[in-house]
Amino acid sequence: MVENGAENQLKFVIEHLEPFLGKWLLIEYKHASEIVGANRIIFTNIRKKTHAAKLSRFGTVKSESFNVLFPLQELVILDPRADEPLKSQDLTGKKAIVIGGILGDHPPRGRTYQLITSRFPGVTARNLGKLQFPIDGAVYVAKLVNEGIPLEKIPIKRGLTIRVNKWHSIYLPYAYPLRDGNPLISKELIEHLLSE
Repeated sequence: MVENGAENQLKFVIEHLEPFLGKWLLIEYKHASEIVGANRIIFTNIRKKTHAAKLSRFGTVKSESFNVLFPLQELVILDPRADEPLKSQDLTGKKAIVIGGILGDHPPRGRTYQLITSRFPGVTARNLGKLQFPIDGAVYVAKLVNEGIPLEKIPIKRGLTIRVNKWHSIYLPYAYPLRDGNPLISKELIEHLLSE
């Protein structure tokens, strides 16, 4: 458990790395904000005023990259390619955990490493296991670890099938943490996928 209520101060920084802010990404960002609270989310690297306007309802918005806002020694970067899994003690004394604002690829292309971790040698980088999580799922798992729950005790479902009708379904090849036995996914995202 993080000492002195420090878990309440930890910020969740989402470094926006896509050239656009599509509906899917916006839904994941919004859901991440609902999971930890808008007061604990910072969206960084937001260059377009229209994007900033949309995201300002869900957290603090900064045009700068995370490394301008925080000393690197106060950060933990979540990267599936990091050597070590995240433990609650990794977050002791840290101000923020950085999550790449990247839509997943299947198979993963290692873009968090390419776009973030490799630029800052020596920064603390940790993984959530070797599976690829959606942004909101990564935020949820990191929040639980910060609250003292060991990573290996957090139940995960690998892949999710959403039935469209009796002939069609959509398969999402990502890792989903289970909350109350159900995969953590925004109802709004399911509706969006079904409407597409």
